Amino acid sequence: MAPERLKAPRGTFDVLPADGERRRSLRTAAERLLGGAGYAAFESPVFEDTALFARGVGESTDIVSKEMFTFEDQGGRSLTLRPEGTAGACRAYIEHGMHKRPAPVKLAYWGPFFRHEAPQAGRYRQFAQVGAEALGSDEPSLDAELILLLAELLEQAGVARLRLRLSSLGDAPTRAAYGEELRAHLRAREGELSEEVRARIDENPLRAFDSDHPGTRAVMDDAPLLVDHLGAADAEHFATVRALLDDAGLAYELDPTLVRGLDYYTRTVFEFESAALGAQRGVGGGGRYDGLVEQLGGPPTPGVGWAAGIERILLAAADGDEEPEADGPVYVAVAKPEAARRAFALARTLRPALDARVELEQAGRSLKGQLKHADRLGARAVVIVGDSIEVKDMSSGEQRTARDEHELLRLLAS
Repeated sequence: MAPERLKAPRGTFDVLPADGERRRSLRTAAERLLGGAGYAAFESPVFEDTALFARGVGESTDIVSKEMFTFEDQGGRSLTLRPEGTAGACRAYIEHGMHKRPAPVKLAYWGPFFRHEAPQAGRYRQFAQVGAEALGSDEPSLDAELILLLAELLEQAGVARLRLRLSSLGDAPTRAAYGEELRAHLRAREGELSEEVRARIDENPLRAFDSDHPGTRAVMDDAPLLVDHLGAADAEHFATVRALLDDAGLAYELDPTLVRGLDYYTRTVFEFESAALGAQRGVGGGGRYDGLVEQLGGPPTPGVGWAAGIERILLAAADGDEEPEADGPVYVAVAKPEAARRAFALARTLRPALDARVELEQAGRSLKGQLKHADRLGARAVVIVGDSIEVKDMSSGEQRTARDEHELLRLLAS
């Protein structure tokens, strides 16, 4: 009698050669794109202490309360197959003293993740994600940079019919005060809510915005909105993020009901969707998490990042050609605050024009500090953006003025 043929477990899949080539091309594109903006390769363990996700992601979230694969090891320790990447990156940031490195610390990763979800097209219990995190700076240009990098990756992958939703959750005190107002609104009409939303009113009322229950949706139609409660600093931060995206020509929709599914988000949140995926349209997204490192036992550390599902991207994408390899580093320095937006736009222009790694000042350093940082990076040239544009050759020390972008490219190529 022939032995029973075995199959891959429910909710998992095999990557066969044709799909493997598409995944490899996407990974190459992601490494080139993220590496070109200074995001260094990073990997965390496939399983972590369960407490990391309970504390970091939030016990009231679907991920922690319903979807984690958790088990005890031989020593009786509770371990969990990682359901997402940000908590592990923050744990590593603390454990390895990365706060001592020049800010921002930029990390990029690719690998398998695990959630006990109902399997459907493009959603599996074992899935792959590409992600990027920037830790140590609250500059809004990091928020904009990460959004634009994900947009460019999805465009290079050929993802069709993209839509970007954008919002802000404010800081922790703002979110807490708003939470009390939202709880009062929900309790006033508690009988119309789904059982799941009623159970979460105390722990996580914002998740009511994600409900597809008809009664809950009716209650949320006239719910107070967090974006109407932003403090001055948060509103200015969000306005700067939007201005940088506007400068880059990236279309987006302001969606005050966007809250994302994780408790650690603050300020900017965003999500890319593709209509090519049907009802479950999410391709990737993320936001700022300025309190997470401190919540996990580290020093107060701002952070922002995103993750995108590889299977989701490929399901929504057509085949694309590989891009050429990126070249060496150029550093764009900001001589005065008024030049920050011009420098941001110039860095984005230089990356494809030079086919090179181009990094931008994003930590509020003095010009002297920026030049020192560029030297630590091994930059071959520094583009200093102020009233004029200067190019400093880091090997010879020679500094020359570029009258326009054409001359700037010529000086950087020489």
